[in-house]
Amino acid sequence: MVLPDINLLYSASGFGVGMLVGLTGVGGGALMTPLLVLLFGIHPATAVGTDLLYASITKTAGTVVHGLSDTVDWPIVRRLALGSVPATALTLAALAYFSHGTGEGANGLITTVLGFALILTAIALLFRKRILDFFATRVGEFEPGRAKALTVGLGAVLGVLVSLSSVGAGAIGVTVLLILYPRLPVARIVGSDIAHAVPLTLIAGIGHWFLGSIDWALLVSLLVGSIPGITIGSYIGARIPDRVLRPILASTLAVVGGRLVF
Repeated sequence: MVLPDINLLYSASGFGVGMLVGLTGVGGGALMTPLLVLLFGIHPATAVGTDLLYASITKTAGTVVHGLSDTVDWPIVRRLALGSVPATALTLAALAYFSHGTGEGANGLITTVLGFALILTAIALLFRKRILDFFATRVGEFEPGRAKALTVGLGAVLGVLVSLSSVGAGAIGVTVLLILYPRLPVARIVGSDIAHAVPLTLIAGIGHWFLGSIDWALLVSLLVGSIPGITIGSYIGARIPDRVLRPILASTLAVVGGRLVF
């Protein structure tokens, strides 16, 4: 078996994104995919597909840690998957249809969805507390049955977003889950979101593999840099105030998202 050549520039980017993920907790898709598209000129479909498999590998380790710490609510994970798995399958089928011919239809769709997903992620990051306070005062706690149905719906939305852009499972998913389950500890919400992201990104990534939009050399190069980056970022993150990091990251994502959409 011939191993792919390691591109040190991609590995350096993986290291930088890994550090930011460790510092902020935001999923790598919101950072890595636009970097690959805008800075390195990677085709949007290839950037999304490669990043999905990259996310499934890195988040598997996170799920193991959260599982051992008992910070995963598996019923919530199952509800999310009940919505995301069929939504992902339908989205990939639509991508395969639009990819016939020049593929420009799929390319434009991915770029547009990616831009809007980044803007939504920025809003979720910057205004999470205000959003949660608004729902707490105006809506209150949801009935168990309604919360379950809305969780399935959230899974479907995330399935579409993540399949098209590799963005959304992190900041957006956690924010909505905090609204639906305000009594659950934040660590359990985050752990459940990460656990759900593993099958979601894996299924979507395999779908992109069949569509021919995976760059294996790029994937390996990113992983070589991201693993030490996440480790160092997690260590430093405990020493930097969250209120300093989140506005900077949210502003960056909003600008990048606007650049892709407009």
